[in-house]
Amino acid sequence: MTNETETKKPIWRRYFIYGMPLAGIAAAFIAGIVFWGGFNTAMEATNTKDFCISCHEMNDFVYQEYKGTIHDVNRSGVGAVCSDCHVPKDWTHKMIRKIKASKELYGKVMGTINTEEKFEAKRLHLAKNEWKRMKATDSRECRNCHDFESMMPEFQKPRARQQHLNAMTTGQTCIDCHKGIAHTSPRDRASDEFLEMIEAPNPDFIREIPQEYLDSLARVEAKEAAEADAKKAADAAAREQVQAQIAAAVEEAVAAERALAAGETSADAGASVGGNIDWNAITPADMTLFYPGQASFEWVQNGKQHGGARPLTKGGDQCTTCHAKELEAIGNKIVAGAGGKEDELEPTPIPGKRGTIPATLQAAHDGENVYFRLQWPDTPHAPAPFVDGGKMDPENQVKVAMMITGTGIELGEQVGCWATCHADNTYMPFDPGAEGLAAAGDIAARLNAETSVSKYLAESRTKIEIKGRRGKAQGGWDKLKAAEEIDQYLADGTFMDLMRVYADGSATNGYLLESRVQNEGEIAASAKLSAGMWTVVFSRALDTGAAGDVPLEAGKTYTVGFAIHDDYAAARFHHVTLNTSLALDDANATINVVKQ
Repeated sequence: MTNETETKKPIWRRYFIYGMPLAGIAAAFIAGIVFWGGFNTAMEATNTKDFCISCHEMNDFVYQEYKGTIHDVNRSGVGAVCSDCHVPKDWTHKMIRKIKASKELYGKVMGTINTEEKFEAKRLHLAKNEWKRMKATDSRECRNCHDFESMMPEFQKPRARQQHLNAMTTGQTCIDCHKGIAHTSPRDRASDEFLEMIEAPNPDFIREIPQEYLDSLARVEAKEAAEADAKKAADAAAREQVQAQIAAAVEEAVAAERALAAGETSADAGASVGGNIDWNAITPADMTLFYPGQASFEWVQNGKQHGGARPLTKGGDQCTTCHAKELEAIGNKIVAGAGGKEDELEPTPIPGKRGTIPATLQAAHDGENVYFRLQWPDTPHAPAPFVDGGKMDPENQVKVAMMITGTGIELGEQVGCWATCHADNTYMPFDPGAEGLAAAGDIAARLNAETSVSKYLAESRTKIEIKGRRGKAQGGWDKLKAAEEIDQYLADGTFMDLMRVYADGSATNGYLLESRVQNEGEIAASAKLSAGMWTVVFSRALDTGAAGDVPLEAGKTYTVGFAIHDDYAAARFHHVTLNTSLALDDANATINVVKQ
């Protein structure tokens, strides 16, 4: 036995945790920190914009498209770089994304997109991969920065606020609508079947509408209502001023009537129309008629041309749902030669032509007949540069048309008279022209079409080409159904009732089905320009009994539309309303036909 004390081991060698010396654990811990720090630093380095555009494929092609977009530079100075949109924030999904992205190294080595031509050839494939990824995650990367609770309708255009409301209630997600916001979008190259799949609402994405959103919506709608009331009051004052100007001509009119009674002169056609109506007792409905250009029934249904096609055809929205509060902006844009995704809606603008017409409409009935009075300000003449003399219809300075939607018309309640306007009508993109009509033979003869195709309903055709696939002409003017089928549509009420008034006060009554047809229904009208204001009054029986006339009955609401060809215009160079509601003695309708 020895009394010599054993030398003790250091503490980091004497103590063990789960069989491992404390020194080993400490070393492993420090090594882990160093490794994780280095790994995370390297990982974050690959998320920077500089890293992403370090290869020429990204710098020369994609980055050049990104520069200057709202995600690059904006009023707030907060930009989004590549990784903000293309790399998840949470660790798990980030790692998965990084692993999948490693395939790009193979692509880099093989040069799959190393030229602009190769990149364009692969663009749709690459975009579809991203669209599918974002669709599957409810646009997770978009929502890292954007949140419905932070989207205040007060700062959005009416169309945007409505679509965001629709998205929350139907289960749509950001990428459904917002493609190509940082790069050129190849959406128009994707098949319709793929777009139907990728943009279909997902019930799992339906979310409760945030109270903040509803509160903001209520505030902006109240503000807009107040502004509308103020404008209405100003317009009323302006009308009173015009009426005062017109009153100065009353004595002249009275003198003319006395002269007429004495047999000294003749009266204007229909001058007494609506003479039994007290127009001063009827509150006018304010209407904005806007210039539509070449926006056809096919165009509004084609998602590659019209961003609102899905809400219209799938969501059941009316045209007014998105566009009621932006008609002035739309009309002014189109009439100037723009409009549409490719500025395609007016290839032949008329310099000086106005984009909108502010009009008022009053309507009344006496139990047997219905009366309409439409008033709007005249405009200086703007000659059409593509017509000799500048006047498309020299005999008529103005024409007024009213359509009443019948039953069984595709999208009729949503689009109103737009259902009759097709891409192969006169002056439209696929107008067949005189040669095309001559080649059609019997079809053209049945339509009484010698030089142009009039408006028609899709129900009268066997097929309407909406998408224009593989270069096909949109429309279907020559796909006419058998006469027996068309006759049955007429008997069933599937037509667009049409009344037209001309500058001299003459009028025609008829309908639109396979073409424009004049029927036997009686109509009376007058038209007058006084003190710079046009006043057109027309009347007919509530129920004429004629084929092609929609009977107007109490308790029913009708979808109607109005068009004004002003300044000697013809064909599509008119101004139109969107779908408008009309009813007898119903204040909830836009046009309340008041009994007197």
